[in-house]
Amino acid sequence: MDIYGRLSGNVRFSGSYRTWSEAVGASSGYDSDIILSKVRESLLKVRRGEALFERDSLLFDKVQYSWPLLAALLWITSRSGGNSLNIVDFGGSLGTTYYQNIRFLSHLGGLRWSIVEQKKFVECGKRDFENEHLRFYHDLNECIEERHPDAILFSGVLQYLENPYDFLKDVLKRDFTYIILDRTPFLDKGDDRLTIQKVPPEQYPASYPAWFFNLEKLRGFFTKDYEVMAEFDLAEPFNLAGVPTLGKGFIFVKKDRTVRAGKH
Repeated sequence: MDIYGRLSGNVRFSGSYRTWSEAVGASSGYDSDIILSKVRESLLKVRRGEALFERDSLLFDKVQYSWPLLAALLWITSRSGGNSLNIVDFGGSLGTTYYQNIRFLSHLGGLRWSIVEQKKFVECGKRDFENEHLRFYHDLNECIEERHPDAILFSGVLQYLENPYDFLKDVLKRDFTYIILDRTPFLDKGDDRLTIQKVPPEQYPASYPAWFFNLEKLRGFFTKDYEVMAEFDLAEPFNLAGVPTLGKGFIFVKKDRTVRAGKH
């Protein structure tokens, strides 16, 4: 079975909840220690060359690239003026996307890949995974102060934030030149919808709140200050019973820097 079959074949979203607390009350939650342990074990195998790819703690014998994401990373690099990439991967686990793409990035003259995560992930990341390129931080302030990234990546993370628009307002104030969204679920029509995601028990026992976004609303949230360089569809499905959904990604570039970024 391909990666998306394994990742999403038994993942289901359901319900329509009025508030985050209501959705939390209808969820079982998750044991972060179990998830961290499984992700750590899997990524250590990737780092040792015993597996090629990890996603959501599952191991694969083939790297499933997000080619639009990789194109975005290389495009940003080409515009840096120094063959370098300086990006913060918000909610990037222990380095899933870093290890997914490192084969295409390891030759760069400068590579700074920073991950902002929960406390236990940061502690584990610092202990077991940090290297000359990869660093872990507890919050954006700490990361920006030390590494000064000009790009931020959200890969499969916005839908799990209690107040995603409030958070994005803060992100827009940080003046990133590039913002990348990947693995984000949208509704074909209708308002934002708060659901519950149930993870297959063979992966890890968990259910938790997850948003499906109105496409025009979320895209429009950025377009005052950012230009849409690219919008792409994903092969990864998001199964919300009886409701047409879309998996999409975006590459945004700050409008006052489009000429410098090569926008014609």
